[in-house]
Amino acid sequence: MSEAAKEPFWIDPSEADAEGLVGVGGNLSAATLLRAYGTGVFPWYNEGDPILWWSPDPRSIFEIDGFHCSRSLAKTMRSGKFRHSYNRCFGAVMQACADTRPEGTWVTPDMLHAYGRLHELGHAHSVETWVNCDDGSDDWQLAGGVYGVAVGGFFAAESMFHFVSDAGKVALMLLADRLRSKGFTLVDTQMRTAHTAKMGAIDIPRADYLRRLRRAVTATDVRF
Repeated sequence: MSEAAKEPFWIDPSEADAEGLVGVGGNLSAATLLRAYGTGVFPWYNEGDPILWWSPDPRSIFEIDGFHCSRSLAKTMRSGKFRHSYNRCFGAVMQACADTRPEGTWVTPDMLHAYGRLHELGHAHSVETWVNCDDGSDDWQLAGGVYGVAVGGFFAAESMFHFVSDAGKVALMLLADRLRSKGFTLVDTQMRTAHTAKMGAIDIPRADYLRRLRRAVTATDVRF
């Protein structure tokens, strides 16, 4: 069966348990992932486990004008230390997100393949930051990045990494500017952490999130 012919796995967010788990199994086809994200559900599981689908309550988001950039980070961004790009090396960004987490990662080989396919279809995007190699040449190397999934005016920020201090934070701020300028209205970060909270992430009730999501995904004039 071709990817286009696969029936999307149906998942109802209202059936989530107390921890947010809403489904087990299914597949990671592009159709399934887009339907899941478009209805408030995302995959998160360890390699070797079945695919687990989640819709936590509360849900963590970034308000489109609520990203927090500290004075020191703003100074770094103005310094010219980093260059940046969009969608230049999506696969490398995802792989780096997997490789830079010694505690383990949900970015499994199957996820790399599935989100790479979403990228090919124009639904997954990356922001990259680069730093000069400092060897006398004009060569620049990957320093940090962030990637996520776009559906209409909705963007799910999936993961970020850095090889150089502040490189991931700079990528996130650049992502915020990009989404704001392109007309995105809802930025999902799934579950709030101490790190994302410092960058401006807040929690909202799942019911509110789903209402906003339904509006955001219907936007037809938004492009990353």
